Amino acid sequence: MSDAVSPDVAAMRVEYAGAPFDAVDLAPSWDEQFERWLAEAVSAQVTEPNAMVLGTVSADGRPHTRNVLAKQVDAGGVVFYTNYESTKSTDLGAHPVASATFSWLPIRRQVHVRGRVEKVDAATTQAYWQQRPRGSQIGAWASTLCPQSSVVPDRATLDDAQHQIEQRYGGLDDGPDAQPVPVPPRWGGWRIVPDEVEFWQGREGRLHDRLRFRINDNRWVTERLAP
Repeated sequence: MSDAVSPDVAAMRVEYAGAPFDAVDLAPSWDEQFERWLAEAVSAQVTEPNAMVLGTVSADGRPHTRNVLAKQVDAGGVVFYTNYESTKSTDLGAHPVASATFSWLPIRRQVHVRGRVEKVDAATTQAYWQQRPRGSQIGAWASTLCPQSSVVPDRATLDDAQHQIEQRYGGLDDGPDAQPVPVPPRWGGWRIVPDEVEFWQGREGRLHDRLRFRINDNRWVTERLAP
């Protein structure tokens, strides 16, 4: 038997010492406040500050969460990209609502976004696709041969799918004259159109500051939530 001591999860805690955060500190809109905090997360060198935990619900009511990367955040909402036949897309087709949590623990902050979802238009998807690294483009196409979340027998199956796509469009090192990789037919963006956005600041004694923007009677209101 192993002599390793199991970590004591119950004893794990970090005392937060964040600065006070009150209504007077809020920007006029949720997206401006998000931009402020995102800039501070970047300045603090938080790893992948655009990473968010996306929450969806399947047709049979089972919740799913996973980390994805936000690729656009503005007054219109939060945009991410995926295969439209993925589990997340299937969930969103059944229940067109989602949540997203940006967790910036090194600076003791989180942002929670909740709202309905919609697909982004083809032009927006195309504009983003063109700036993706070629390796990510090839990977997206490989996912059409091995559908996302499907069971595969081994890693070699994925490597073979990538090789097939590279045979079709060229590899990663084909230089500036490489054939452009088009957007896969079932790939694109989803936008979370929020009706509430919460900004969470860690404080001492777990008495955290939680300030929320929420739509009420077609206008945004702000309110403080108990920790």
